[in-house]
Parts: sequence; structure tokens; C-alpha cells
Amino acid sequence: MKFAQLMLFASTATVGVVSSASDFSFDRPGTGFGTSITPVGSLAWEQGLPTATYTEAHRDNDQTQQVTLQGDMLLRTGIASNTELQLGWAGPMWNKTTKNGQKHDESGLGDVSVGIKRAIDLHDDRMSMALLAQAVIATGNDGYSAHDDIYSLASSVQYKQNDLLTTGITMRYEIQNSNWAVTAIPTLSYKIIDKWSGYSEFVYRKQESERYQSSLNTGLIYAVNNNVQLDASIGAGLSGDVPDYKGGFGVSFLF
Repeated sequence: MKFAQLMLFASTATVGVVSSASDFSFDRPGTGFGTSITPVGSLAWEQGLPTATYTEAHRDNDQTQQVTLQGDMLLRTGIASNTELQLGWAGPMWNKTTKNGQKHDESGLGDVSVGIKRAIDLHDDRMSMALLAQAVIATGNDGYSAHDDIYSLASSVQYKQNDLLTTGITMRYEIQNSNWAVTAIPTLSYKIIDKWSGYSEFVYRKQESERYQSSLNTGLIYAVNNNVQLDASIGAGLSGDVPDYKGGFGVSFLF
């Protein structure tokens, strides 16, 4: 399936539907995405500072530990009242591998992505929805790239339970070299106090001919003002006996 076909599908799926984007919010730091649209003429810049992952493996008396730092980023700009264009970059990455006490450092650049996100008006004051058609272009260096382009179509539905709690779920369908993958991400977003809020999410991913993967992530968000946000997050893999942790910091701006 070509990226153009995904874009056409995302557009035709909302023919005859007039969308009204909710108040703008950043998509960081969760794995899923929100339903808000960047206002026309504005630019949202969401930057990792950085994101870190840690894995550990034991094979044939060999102990391997790996730490990766990643400066991922996402740019969003409104092209219509209910549609935005997204440009992403996995960013520069630094990798340190320790095997039986021997350390090895590497670095490289990750892939880029382009996407179109469209909000759908459900005519409901509490429920909102958006579609995201995206292509990850395998332009990164060896060891830091998906190697083959990935095309995906995702949906996000959010329901505002009350002023303090919002529940939601993101569903993502991917295809890479004729191999399919599906990811489900139920999410809880909650206001803590004043400018502080948080989120928790469960990520379940099943790729064709591969074992399922799952993780549990949580984070804190501090709204400096309406245009600047700071975030911190941490997560752990749940689907294997190999320790797998992820966390990091980020900052987002709306210009």
C-alpha cells in the first residue's frame, strides 16, 4: 500500500464530516496521540531531551547491556481547521553496548516521517476522534533505521469523563514489506493540581510472525503556559524475560 493511498483513505473517510478541533494539546510524551489539531498558521515543535532506553540480555554466559539516547522530534502545523501536517525525525542517537565488561560506543541518525492528521467531529461535547496517516521513510544510518519504509493508519478516540480524568485509546495498523502489525494503546490522562497533569498507558503490539510485545508507561506533564510544556516519562517492557526500560524528558512549544 502506497502512502498516497493512505492519505486518500484518511481524506475520504471524513468526506461530508465537518470537524471541529478541540483545544490544542501536544502529543508528547505518550506512545499514542491526541485528537487536537494545530491551529492554521501555527507551528508545534515537540522535542525529546533525550529519550533513553536500557536493555539487558544473558546468552551463553555472555552478559550484554545496552543504553541508547535518542533526540526525537516532531513538527506539526495546521493546513485546515481540522487537518494538520506532521514532519518527524527519530533524530540523532547514541548507543553504548557493554559486553562482559567491554564497552563499545556508536552513533547515527534515525529515520524521518511524514503524516497527515485529521480530526472528526462526533457532535459530542465529551468524545473526540482523529485519524493519522503516516509514512516512516527509511533514511537513517545502518543500525538506526527501520531499513524498509513503514506505512500506517491510526485512530485516536478520547472521552472526557470529567474535569480531572480523560480516557482514550489509539489503534495503529502498519504495513512494512507486506508484513502487518497492529498496536493498541489504551490511555488514562489526569489532572493533578494547577499546571501539573499525568498519563498512564498500556501498549500492546503484535507483528506478523513475531511474538507480541507489551509495555506499561507513565509520565508527568507541566504546562509552563498555553504555549510551552515540559514532560518526563518512564516505562517498562512486560512481554519478555529480558529487562527493558525506557524514559526521558521533553519540551514542546507552540509558535
